[in-house]
Amino acid sequence: MIRDVEHETMPREDLETLQLKRLQAVVERVYHLVPFYRRKMDELGVKPEHVRTLGDIRHLPYTTKQDLRDNYPFGMFAVPMDQIVRIHASSGTTGKPTPVAYTQRDLETWSELMARTLAAAGAHRGDIVHNAYGYGLFTGGLGFHYGAERLGAAVIPVSGGQTRRQIMLLQDFGPSVIVCTPSFGLYLAEVGREMGVEFSKLKLRVGIFGAEPWTEEMRSEIERQLGLEAVDIYGLSEIIGPGVSVECIEAKAGLHMAEDHFLPEIINPADLSPVAHGEMGELVITTLTKEAVPLLRYRTRDVTSLNYAPCKCGRTLLRMNRLRGRSDDMLIIRGVNVFPSQIESVLMQTPGVAPHYQLIVDREGQLDTLEVQVEVDEATFSDEVKAMQSLAQSIQRQIKDYFTVSVKVKLVEPRTIPRSEGKAKRVIDKRQL
Repeated sequence: MIRDVEHETMPREDLETLQLKRLQAVVERVYHLVPFYRRKMDELGVKPEHVRTLGDIRHLPYTTKQDLRDNYPFGMFAVPMDQIVRIHASSGTTGKPTPVAYTQRDLETWSELMARTLAAAGAHRGDIVHNAYGYGLFTGGLGFHYGAERLGAAVIPVSGGQTRRQIMLLQDFGPSVIVCTPSFGLYLAEVGREMGVEFSKLKLRVGIFGAEPWTEEMRSEIERQLGLEAVDIYGLSEIIGPGVSVECIEAKAGLHMAEDHFLPEIINPADLSPVAHGEMGELVITTLTKEAVPLLRYRTRDVTSLNYAPCKCGRTLLRMNRLRGRSDDMLIIRGVNVFPSQIESVLMQTPGVAPHYQLIVDREGQLDTLEVQVEVDEATFSDEVKAMQSLAQSIQRQIKDYFTVSVKVKLVEPRTIPRSEGKAKRVIDKRQL
């Protein structure tokens, strides 16, 4: 189900030739048009003409989220404002959002990438796409919207929220594809059960889930509860929005990156050195075709690895392995590195618990502590107290076996953990309160 055969099945030698040509062009542009990059490159003694091979990217400066904040709002733009036709923004932790802008050509590129993304995930012309990603400044909703229309599918632009109304539309409009966060997908299933709706009887065939890390175990739960095939997608507003990479429906074994538009690297976040081929590290992306806000070596903070092995779908584009988490979300509990997704993997393999949890990080004296709060299902909650204690102790043992660190496990009754109609908040860090 390959839509853009020319670029998605390009021999790697030809792809790298295209990447180098585009890398040289973008470095030339930002050096002359973005003062931030000219200053950074001058500090490093690097000129555009020094980029002669793809390996020369290592001489270029990194870009961080803080750089975007420091140049707020429009200091990173590479085109005059009269060429900007769209401004989105990602949420900001300091109260100020991070603006991202698009020229008309950027929007065309984005729409085409999202059409490729949807096609890879198994969508096609004639499908009805229930789009429950947020519209507005968030890039998710409109990214999927224009991609689905470019593909030739019909879009239901329902956005986030109004869960019961969404379930009514899923019944009445009969969409075959749903796109939303994995946590919201599970919430839809939960509310649907309360309404007496059997998702297995709906017309949903494929779900494309992203905007937060999730595990293979969570995929199995989503597929079981929603009665569809669940596909992972990756993107971030700073780079373009959704559409950076996606799993193919044929393999569901890593996310094919649109390498004709994005040049990836994997580095050790501690010392910024490149990691060995196939090893886990922080994903760094250089945009190759963005006009409005091109970025060199953007540190995504997302932890993954890259797989260049051939895929049975026929695409030659590399595959990102499923995100481990974010380097800045990694918890260090008594010297042990812990990602929320690893805890999730243990929980989802435990009978009797529901796919809703939170991690409470606190400090006792000089030591950090971790409490895992996880809901039990209705049947388990009705059991005797002794059985509940045994289950909690079992989860504690599994986590200690996995991480060699002791945590407290608190089983809570169904519907205790707050639900999200957007991105789920998995970690509550009381050390910062």
